Amino acid sequence: MTPGPLSPGRVPRRRPLTALAAVAVVLGLSGCTLFSPDDADAPATGVETADPAAVGEVDADLRGFYTQEVLWEDCEGSFSCATIEVPLDYSDPGRSSIDIAAIRSDATGEAQGTILVNPGGPGGSGVNIVKDSLDYVTSERLREDYDVLGFDPRGVNRSSAVKCYTDAEQDGARQETYPADAPEDELLALMIADAQEYADLCAERSGELLGFVDTESAARDMDILRALVSDEKLNYLGFSYGTQLGATYADLFPERVGRLVLDGAIDPSLSNENITLGQAGGFERAVRAYVAACQQGSECPYTGSVDDGVRQIQDLFAAVEREPLTAEDGRVVPISTFVQGFILPLYDNGNWPTLTQAVTAALAGDPNSMLYLADLSAERRPDGTYATNATAAFLAVNCLDYPTTNDPAQMRADEQELVAASPTFGRFLAYGGITCAPWKYPPVLGPAPLRAAGADPIVVIGTTGDPATPYEWSTALAEQLESGVHVTWQGEGHTAYGRSNDCILDLVDSYFIDGTVPADDSRC
Repeated sequence: MTPGPLSPGRVPRRRPLTALAAVAVVLGLSGCTLFSPDDADAPATGVETADPAAVGEVDADLRGFYTQEVLWEDCEGSFSCATIEVPLDYSDPGRSSIDIAAIRSDATGEAQGTILVNPGGPGGSGVNIVKDSLDYVTSERLREDYDVLGFDPRGVNRSSAVKCYTDAEQDGARQETYPADAPEDELLALMIADAQEYADLCAERSGELLGFVDTESAARDMDILRALVSDEKLNYLGFSYGTQLGATYADLFPERVGRLVLDGAIDPSLSNENITLGQAGGFERAVRAYVAACQQGSECPYTGSVDDGVRQIQDLFAAVEREPLTAEDGRVVPISTFVQGFILPLYDNGNWPTLTQAVTAALAGDPNSMLYLADLSAERRPDGTYATNATAAFLAVNCLDYPTTNDPAQMRADEQELVAASPTFGRFLAYGGITCAPWKYPPVLGPAPLRAAGADPIVVIGTTGDPATPYEWSTALAEQLESGVHVTWQGEGHTAYGRSNDCILDLVDSYFIDGTVPADDSRC
């Protein structure tokens, strides 16, 4: 059964990790058909090289990457696609190279430059967001004045990609159940064994790439992309995790910052555990707002007060955990997959009615709608294949970006904090440290404020009701950035530009097109 359509969404910065399984939350995009430039029937549009002024001063061992010839070929009807080489290891550029897949939409008018976009994740496909959702993530006015460039960051999808599970193995993992009444030590041992098996598969199938998909390396790739489209400064629109990527770029290359918009901001100074705790509170606020809105209608399954309605959701989760449901295609829907489906519509309040439909069906014993939502989240196609490697890429990037703890006592204490912050979701967000503990490659980064000293103004947008990147993270990032300018959207859901109102649209478009910097602390 297919519930009402979800509007195209953004890939959130972080996917919550459940103690029962990894819960991958990826907003589904329409039409996730894979392509490569080799599939295009149209002739090549031409070879391009970077303008020397855009290359500027770079280290000699990197110059070949900045000055490479790029073959742009027509693809997907109205786009151009290319494959770009970047170093595997920036500390040793001559060692070997990897491929970055890029897609470009030419400006409908006279282009004043290029805007690079990133939809989030980590693990989100910038090629998909341009190919499938360009009209959603950019305005007509913006597309008239700028070429729009999307790319799959290193480790992601069409670029040199991390490989972990096969499609069949991923299907199996998403159906895995743990005994609800198992002793804690036994449950922990099962999770550790599963995490070890997954980490071993990732290391075996991905090779040394697995150790070089960190955010700093991806930000350095962005500078090569900037030069290859002959822009002397980077113009950038980043959502969710894309704000972390953009802020990292700005901190590395402040003199090359053009017009940057960071929407749905991450606070880079937070630890992995504090990010998870912040999300727990954000999703709890979102589920309460959702229930309150639902109860204003006539066909809401939640009776009584908002507190009563939220408890009914918690009771439903408990029932599914005790006795997983089975969908009409024969797949088991355990609590991890059920929660994955439930969380997805909370990213956009326009999708709350779809969630109500799925819950109403589940209360009657029908999990098909919730499984449909979970499949969208995991980017699973109806034929059982997965459109991207987003789940694997997400874990690979985060395991390099953040130190985590797998000490049982500390994880139990963290769980208590999470449950206090979110009685509904907290326990499903706990024990995430288990996932990265057996990873072959240790973290190379860690939490730290980013200043981007000397950069041109950087616009940071926060949404007051954002569940995935809580509003206070946007204020923190804007304060850390030396040239940060904070903009608030008073609304519900994840991110603002493209899904909020004309006030946000006009502020962002005027900044990109005319260079008009919004007043700090603007509110829409």
